[in-house]
Amino acid sequence: MPELPEVETMVRGLRPVVEGRKIEKFLRCRCRCKPISASPTFPTISKKVRGCKITAVRRIAKRVVLDLDNDHSMVIEPRMTGLMLLTDPPDTEHLRFEWKLAGRGATKSFWFWDRRGLGTLSLLSSAEIQTKLGPAKLGPDALLMTVNEWGKMCEKTSRPIKVAMMVQKFVAGIGNLYASEILHRAKIHPETPAKSLKKKHTAKLQKFTLEILTEAIRYEGSTLGDGTYRNALNEAGGYQNAHRVYARAGKVCTSCQQTEILRIVQCQRSTFYCPACQPPV
Repeated sequence: MPELPEVETMVRGLRPVVEGRKIEKFLRCRCRCKPISASPTFPTISKKVRGCKITAVRRIAKRVVLDLDNDHSMVIEPRMTGLMLLTDPPDTEHLRFEWKLAGRGATKSFWFWDRRGLGTLSLLSSAEIQTKLGPAKLGPDALLMTVNEWGKMCEKTSRPIKVAMMVQKFVAGIGNLYASEILHRAKIHPETPAKSLKKKHTAKLQKFTLEILTEAIRYEGSTLGDGTYRNALNEAGGYQNAHRVYARAGKVCTSCQQTEILRIVQCQRSTFYCPACQPPV
């Protein structure tokens, strides 16, 4: 489930603790589950990163990036249930990787934990990051998109706007949960063809994307009913308490306080919206 706010929260939790620290060892944890995908092979990654300094911790779309002082970066994609943790995990049976840190400091290790095992780990050179995660592959970051960029994105496709918002080559970082929330605040019906939106609509998309994602980061993300998402200190996020439509089908809309939230399926994903607040354009 981790989307931009959750991954940004992981990054902000890791950054002050691990930036500037050297990797003493990079280990694969004992786990009976299917191994996490690693590229190149795990032994190759482990050998190449040992002794390297973590020069920066940053985010690219929905990925955590650890920049190293050897012109390479470790790119972790949490996918559905992956977490980057500085402290006790939800359980030990789904720990996947451990970074042991050299030198002084209260934190001696941090981990990647993944219940479903859909996450990935890659070691990429700076040139490979540009090739695989640059503008040719990913759209502008959702937090940085301008009104003009939203307009250009919408002009490219006649897909329903909710579906288009989740295409990472169009917009980087938005997933199912926040797309529903953004469209509700913008008062745009999720099935509206992106191409039909006018500048007044794209201005709302830019405004409420920034507002909602920024607020969600402040609350350290959304922890849903399954409790999977946790921040770097294994604490629940708080933004789920501010959701206006997501997973609220059958409940009265908190905005108009009259109409029940509906659930539809788009591209095999649940979409939630208020038919009164979000009429067809």
